[in-house]
Amino acid sequence: MAGHSKFKNIMHRKGAQDAKRSKLFSKLSREITVAAKMGGQDLDSNARLRLAVATARSQSMPKDNIERAIAKASGGDEDNYDEMRYEGYGPGGVGLIVEALTDNRNRTASDVRAIFSKNGGNLGESGSVGFMFDRVGEIIFPADVCDADTMFEAALEAGAQEVDSDADSHAVYTDAEDLHAVSSDLTGRLGRDPEAAKLIFKPKEPVQLDQEGAEKLMRLIDALDDNDDVQTVFGNYDISDEVLEKLAG
Repeated sequence: MAGHSKFKNIMHRKGAQDAKRSKLFSKLSREITVAAKMGGQDLDSNARLRLAVATARSQSMPKDNIERAIAKASGGDEDNYDEMRYEGYGPGGVGLIVEALTDNRNRTASDVRAIFSKNGGNLGESGSVGFMFDRVGEIIFPADVCDADTMFEAALEAGAQEVDSDADSHAVYTDAEDLHAVSSDLTGRLGRDPEAAKLIFKPKEPVQLDQEGAEKLMRLIDALDDNDDVQTVFGNYDISDEVLEKLAG
């Protein structure tokens, strides 16, 4: 699941979304199960589980799938997943952070390293690119929920730090510890659930990419997203509207 950006939207338009839906549901289910196992199955007392379920619902994941994923956490034969984080560089010097849930650390590390190598990247050591990002909360609402000014005012009153609105969506950024409180406040103010609410790595100084660099990065991120163990990929890239239009053409 690529991090939120206009680039992600282009990638989704170019890809066969239906073919990826089963894989996406599998990753969402894994996150729900891990969250429920770590913090319990009560959504009111488990913030991570609340966010995981909210994200699954925003992706139209069936209620039965969500309930099965939660119930799986209390089963005696559930898989044990480790949370892993990998850092490296992609084409154009873009810093990438890859989050994974795996039942085999060696396999996943080997797979991620191979994907970086085959797609013009280089997997680095822990901390090699993390300093390029801030850990923050991100809440995504569709553009039609309200206009940019209304969203800015609502987000400010709810305690958010920043709002980025475009033709597709409103992205609201919060301190990491305030994510759930701000998300709940905005849901009440706007009368609509967000499309996503999660902790992300937000780039401090994005790297501007030309069309060639963007295409190469797209291939790398697509390959990482296609790996069953990879949950999310974050990058400190920036792509102009002109280049995005060419990629979408």
